[in-house]
Amino acid sequence: MAIADLAGADPVPTPVISKNDERNESSNALHRIRTVRLQEGVSLRSAARQMGSDIRSLRLQEQESTDLRLSDLHKWQKALDVPLTDLVEETDEPLSRPVLERARLIRLMKTAKAIEERSPTASVTRMAETLVSQLVEIMPELEHVSPWHQFGQRRSLEEFGRIVERRMSEDLIPDNLDDD
Repeated sequence: MAIADLAGADPVPTPVISKNDERNESSNALHRIRTVRLQEGVSLRSAARQMGSDIRSLRLQEQESTDLRLSDLHKWQKALDVPLTDLVEETDEPLSRPVLERARLIRLMKTAKAIEERSPTASVTRMAETLVSQLVEIMPELEHVSPWHQFGQRRSLEEFGRIVERRMSEDLIPDNLDDD
């Protein structure tokens, strides 16, 4: 296993797979972090913020062939709020039943809050408020769930777009812009 140095960030373990490696793809999977993250509806940006890391290193870590340290698995477990076994074991079910139910409730709450926030009529708003309060009764931690983002919705100052992460070459800008 090699350690990738990402400009001063914590070292990220990355696999070194030799050409003589005869293992097949399915036995090469060491964890299910990406699968669980997507099923939980957690973005890489949100996970990076919770883990105090950058998106690029998390993208490397969530590759199934990456051999992670136990401390990294523990950070992922906290960020995704799932049992550690769901991150490392392949089961018949996509996730354990409580985690799957929690993910469904979070998606339902996001939808209810979005309806409540964007409803054009007072009656629909009241029904959405009732649904939100009933969901909070079932699972109190849902109280702090935010609605789904709208297309084109402005992000908070804490959230930066990919343009901040990636540099763009000046060669990509056409020369004919200066002719006007």
